[in-house]
Amino acid sequence: MQWGIRKKLIIFLMLVTVLPFGSSIAITYYQTTTSLNNRFVSTNHDLIVKGEEELTVYLEDVAQMSSVLYRYTPFMNVMRDGLLPNLNANQEEVRRALAYLFNTRPEIEQMHLYIDKGKDSYTNYHSRISGRGKYYSIFSHPYYSRLTRSEGFSLIEPPHEMYSYNNISVIPNSEKKNVLSFHNILRDVPSDKLLGFLSIDINLSKISAIASRLFTKDMEDLYIMDEKGVIIYSSNESMIGKENKEQWFGFVKKETASSKSTEWKDKQFAGVIVYDKFSAPYKNWYIVKRIPYHVLYQGARETALINIMIGIVTLVFVLIATMFVSFKITAPIKVLIDNMKKVEQGAFEADFESLGNDEMGMLGRHFKLMIAKINDLIEREYKLDIENKESQLRVLRSQINPHFLYNALQSIGTLALKSKAVPVYTLLTSLSKIMRYSMNMKEDIVPVISELMHVKAYLLLQKQRFDEQFEFELTVSKEVQEIYIPKMILQPIVENCFKHGFEQKIEKASIQIDGRLLEDGLVCITVKDNGIGVNVEQLDRIRQELIHGVSREEKQRETIGLKNIYDRLQIYYTNQAQMTINSHEGCGFTVTIQFPKDIQKEVGHS
Repeated sequence: MQWGIRKKLIIFLMLVTVLPFGSSIAITYYQTTTSLNNRFVSTNHDLIVKGEEELTVYLEDVAQMSSVLYRYTPFMNVMRDGLLPNLNANQEEVRRALAYLFNTRPEIEQMHLYIDKGKDSYTNYHSRISGRGKYYSIFSHPYYSRLTRSEGFSLIEPPHEMYSYNNISVIPNSEKKNVLSFHNILRDVPSDKLLGFLSIDINLSKISAIASRLFTKDMEDLYIMDEKGVIIYSSNESMIGKENKEQWFGFVKKETASSKSTEWKDKQFAGVIVYDKFSAPYKNWYIVKRIPYHVLYQGARETALINIMIGIVTLVFVLIATMFVSFKITAPIKVLIDNMKKVEQGAFEADFESLGNDEMGMLGRHFKLMIAKINDLIEREYKLDIENKESQLRVLRSQINPHFLYNALQSIGTLALKSKAVPVYTLLTSLSKIMRYSMNMKEDIVPVISELMHVKAYLLLQKQRFDEQFEFELTVSKEVQEIYIPKMILQPIVENCFKHGFEQKIEKASIQIDGRLLEDGLVCITVKDNGIGVNVEQLDRIRQELIHGVSREEKQRETIGLKNIYDRLQIYYTNQAQMTINSHEGCGFTVTIQFPKDIQKEVGHS
């Protein structure tokens, strides 16, 4: 595929525009996303650390609510001695303590108090304090059982559906919401004697209020997990209370304490994760914030899109300008090319006045001067040479009148018949045909059959000369006989057989002419004799002279005949013809010519 100057110029100017602009957009987008990533990690890590501190304070406050009871002596006496013997007075102290604690925080949903002395338990659900109930299987509750074995005084039960302690609270199904439970053990300080348990169920409103300040809803995700990976809070409420088994959380737990972020990509999520680990007393808790790439880089993408739109508009303007410049530059070149094609076809004239005042205009002026010079040379040299040759031909023709020769030969032939000299008449007829064919200047291209008839007449004359010592054979297919070839191609080759192949007397001379049409559409004609042939050195010289020509000093050599035939074939068949020469000393000489079956007849008349 050929690329014109116009196409090259358009592509070059577009590349010069697109590559720098596209590179700048890509670099800007990369730098922006990197900066956003770093800034997001730094800002949000600081944010979740503050949120973690606030959550820790809140959780610790709720967990420490039971410590207030240690300062209320009447209540502590009830815890030590049990409800009996003064049941009514002791129950009132219990109710007063539960009511006080319940009203300290609005997020409290339910409280449960267990008094080990007497196995009594009370609940306070929405300020409704239950009656006394016996709770003999207290240690069937997993968290109460763990508290007796723990050195601490409080355990947190992850979010769960609120249930009735000891089945003494009446909780409607519509009111059973997710709560976070704080289970506290009450001991007879400073001893470790068990006095009872206090459980406080709180809703997640306060934790949700703190967490909501740490992320943007519907754009970012926030997770708070305890030491077992159970989700205490999540921006996706359906996940609260479930164990987090996601791969990204497993990766976060394995990270070192110094790391604070990671980039994650899987089928469910692709983005940046910022995390932190809680300090004591919740040192194995995690707070994690996730932001998807499409949210994080939204601003960068919008900026890049604006830049791309600007680039497209710029590219359109550049393309229009490029087309204008390319047409302005290449239009004169196209005019020159069209005129050059006309010159190739023989029309030596320019159809433009001027191509401008720049370098292209100068080139156009020189082109016109060149055409004028060529026309002048043709007028002075080529036409003069043609006229000289035509004058010489007219002189030669005028020396001998062809009609006189034909009439004379006819008269001699008639006399030979009257004298009953038939062979003489036959020879005169052949000679007449040869002269008539050679002196016919009207045709330059003839059918193969005409060339064969001319050669046959020549061979009949030669057979009269050699008598029984010469034989010839013409084997040319009918389809080849109808093909047109340049005139006087075969006879000079046959004449060379007698001049050089049979110049020394041989026992039996023969010439064979074959003609056939090849499968590839070429015509192949072979002229073969059994003369003395040539040696290898002579054969190489003849082949070289066919290709490279004959010097002035060698013009008299016999090769000039074959060279002229070879040159004529190349002219008529536009270098598509071939001539092959083969010979062995003492074994004859073979000339093979191949050429297309179609010939431009106008070449011969030009």
